[in-house]
Amino acid sequence: MLAHKADFGRYGKSFQEGLVQLIFEDRPFADQITEVLDVEFLELEYLRTFVAKIVEYRTKYGKHPSTNAMISILRTELDRESEVTQQQVRDYFARVHTNEIADDIDYIKETSLDFCRKQKLKEAMMKSVNLLQTCSFDEISKVINDALKLGSENNFGHDFIADFEERYKPKFRLPVTTGWNEIDNITSGGLGRNELGVVIAPTGAGKSMALVHLGSQAIKEGKTVVHYTLELQDTVVACRYDSCITQYPLSDLGNFKDEIFEEIKDLDGTLIVKEYPTKSASTNTIKAHLARLVKRGIEPGMVIVDYADLLRPVVVRKEKRTELESIYEELRGLSNEFNCPVWTASQTNRSGLNAEVVTMEQISEAFNKCFVADFICTLSRTIEDKQNNKAKMFIAKNRNGPDGIVYDLFMDTSNVCIKMLPKPVVPSGTAAQVATNPVVVTVKEQREILKNKYDKFRKLRSNAK
Repeated sequence: MLAHKADFGRYGKSFQEGLVQLIFEDRPFADQITEVLDVEFLELEYLRTFVAKIVEYRTKYGKHPSTNAMISILRTELDRESEVTQQQVRDYFARVHTNEIADDIDYIKETSLDFCRKQKLKEAMMKSVNLLQTCSFDEISKVINDALKLGSENNFGHDFIADFEERYKPKFRLPVTTGWNEIDNITSGGLGRNELGVVIAPTGAGKSMALVHLGSQAIKEGKTVVHYTLELQDTVVACRYDSCITQYPLSDLGNFKDEIFEEIKDLDGTLIVKEYPTKSASTNTIKAHLARLVKRGIEPGMVIVDYADLLRPVVVRKEKRTELESIYEELRGLSNEFNCPVWTASQTNRSGLNAEVVTMEQISEAFNKCFVADFICTLSRTIEDKQNNKAKMFIAKNRNGPDGIVYDLFMDTSNVCIKMLPKPVVPSGTAAQVATNPVVVTVKEQREILKNKYDKFRKLRSNAK
């Protein structure tokens, strides 16, 4: 036995409470650490009691306890504990239930596993000393190797049965509004964190203006927007934000400088515009810049890249389409790494110039870049549309709702004003409504259409049987 029993005392109370919360809430982590955890490592009695109940349940039933199971256990199986401990356990569980404790998750996991695995290895080494005189080398080696295996990574993925509850927990996308109610409705609130959105348009159609509109809405929501420009000067882009937010015309911004400042100084969010020469920056350049911002305490709430096709590939490849594909994949990776939505734009090919509605068929160079995006919309503006300040938006891809929808826009590039035009009035639920413009179908009506469709399918399948 060890002369002195080590524990987590030196790491403090909040560390231990966070660790126990992770053991309860993170089943794969619980599988890993319970192989090496001794409840006596926990300095506080109520935490030892809480973990002991989790371990007892796992041992008896062969699965991790659910929240409802723990509620029942804490109501009925604490009789042997003192009244003070019972109350402390229940108070702690109430705080865990409202997610008020665990922070610095990676640090807690790494530190606690390292501590526990070292204690197990110490025990094995002490045991090996006693075996030196009586056992073979292979037996001693097995004792050490078994100790080294304990607590190692054992998360092999989502277990269909063991992780049943996990896949029904609410997923918090924390979407950032697009400023267009119709788009927010079909995307469940806008573009969420860890998601990539792409605006596709021919040259001169206003994709950069659309990105400024999206960034402006995020600033109004209190987000920190980091806008990378690879075409325009940073001051030009910032002026577009001034115009979009205040609605003063771009041509007259200098005359209203004081009024503009008064309007933007009290905004909850902020904007950082970083300019790079065309094809001089890669996704690694952006990643390094974002990392520096985070070190300074600036957490990006939205990243905008204007536009991805002008980024330099990290790895030079033989074909441009494979380079573009990898760039979009890397942007999607940035959205995951910095836990925020990323918007970018892409150019159409020549056929998109005169198209009344641009679809994904008109995407230039690399169609594969569409595969990794979560939301893709296209903008199209004919000569007549430009004269009348109009445009069309086509929802080409939407992972969080319906797509294949066309919207009419009011688009005034003189002050970066982009709004959805009212829907045409068509009698609700009619065939003409669906045929002429699918956007006028409400979410409720869309669900009814799908329900009828699949009801017919089920009847046909049952008749076939």
